[in-house]
Amino acid sequence: MKLKDLLINIEYSVINDGNPEISDIIYDSRKVIKNTVFVCLKGYNSDGHKFAESAVEKGASALIISDELDFEVPSNIAVIKTNDTRLALALMSVELFGRPAQELRTIAVTGTKGKTTTTAMIAEIFEQSGIKTGTIGTLGIVYDGKTVKTENTTPESYEIQKAMRDMINSGCKAMVIEASSIGLKHSRLAGITFDAGIFTNFSDDHIGGVEHKDLNEYLFCKSLLFRQCKFAAANIDDEKWSEVTKDAKSPVLTFGFSDNADLRAENDHLISDKGFIGVHFETEGIKKLSLDVGIPGKFNVYNALAAICAVSFFDISENAIINGLKAAKVKGRVEPVKVPGNYTLLIDYAHNALSMENVLTTLRQYNPNRLITMFGAGGNRPKVRRYEMGETSGRLSDLSVITEDNSRFEDVMNIIEDIKTGINKTDGKYVVVPNRKDAIRYCMENAQDGDIIVLAGKGHEDYQEIKGIKYHMDERELIADIIKESF
Repeated sequence: MKLKDLLINIEYSVINDGNPEISDIIYDSRKVIKNTVFVCLKGYNSDGHKFAESAVEKGASALIISDELDFEVPSNIAVIKTNDTRLALALMSVELFGRPAQELRTIAVTGTKGKTTTTAMIAEIFEQSGIKTGTIGTLGIVYDGKTVKTENTTPESYEIQKAMRDMINSGCKAMVIEASSIGLKHSRLAGITFDAGIFTNFSDDHIGGVEHKDLNEYLFCKSLLFRQCKFAAANIDDEKWSEVTKDAKSPVLTFGFSDNADLRAENDHLISDKGFIGVHFETEGIKKLSLDVGIPGKFNVYNALAAICAVSFFDISENAIINGLKAAKVKGRVEPVKVPGNYTLLIDYAHNALSMENVLTTLRQYNPNRLITMFGAGGNRPKVRRYEMGETSGRLSDLSVITEDNSRFEDVMNIIEDIKTGINKTDGKYVVVPNRKDAIRYCMENAQDGDIIVLAGKGHEDYQEIKGIKYHMDERELIADIIKESF
């Protein structure tokens, strides 16, 4: 593709004229090859302008800059100057990959909490409708049974556009993405007109450091999404909903428990039966449904309402909604795993005291026969985390099973001793099983009817890090092995 074909939606000035054939867009100078265009991004800790000369030496045919360069660029290298190279990267990527968003049903979900779960629910409802769907978010880029890991919840714009094209090539007809405030701030979603944008909730988070300077900026960045959506839905029970969606292009569909909600939840209660753990509720308003959601916690009623509103902008059957919400699960987030017994086994990413508190408090509401928590703590991290995790599990669990978790360069037994320091501040019972697979086996072999067992800490991770080496370890595979070996 010619350089100027990539620039058709960008305001720019020409420093060095030229219109070379471009094979790819690069923003990491280490990946530059011949006949590529290098976009100079300014990050938190580095500035791509400082690597522009290296990019030219490696064969870049063109440079996209916003600042002056400190070297003389050869006359045969095209140089384009624009005010915002991140925006330029996004709009160029749209053209490079052939405007893939126009070939997909697209939904973006923003909010402080609930993005990952809501995204999973929407995707499952689409799948139940026979619409093959890809997702982009905390768990990476997921489609066609594959997961591509990403550094950020909302990846760089180039990765998003490439992912959508890859999804289309694999047969996907829809894409659901988590739109983080940072992603919106840095134009990673620029150039996409979403079919629908969803607002879950707003609370104090991501303030300070390299994220947002204050709460107002955080709120503003969330609101940016709704300038690029055909339709929008929002949680009416959140006091910031109207401010976040003020720039929406159409009337906003609302959801919540409020009498004024367009989609209203009522008669909600927790349900648990032979390994199924979740919440039941009914809806009034734009849809009258009776639903079981297979993810525990009453707060997931809001996520489910958000998902229902999202798919209501499309021709989706009520059966697909009912089946999708019952089947939906998020890898590594209170994720149920089938076991040959009358108890519930869950995998969760909780790896600090706060996340453990949230999960265990939620599961306590189900009045299990026993709540059993298996966990460890990461090596080469502050010891206070271990004390706090031990104390939290000891206080909220009927039994703690202490084991390993990414010990890194520390001795597992030393980490376990630190965890015991915290747990000994409580009356909580515990056992120590240093090997993680053995610890899972212990939990399963000693499970009683009605128990809820949480394997905490690993979640979606598929490795165990020991002495600088990441060994493959997926708890789902370990559980399958244990079932074959012992049951």
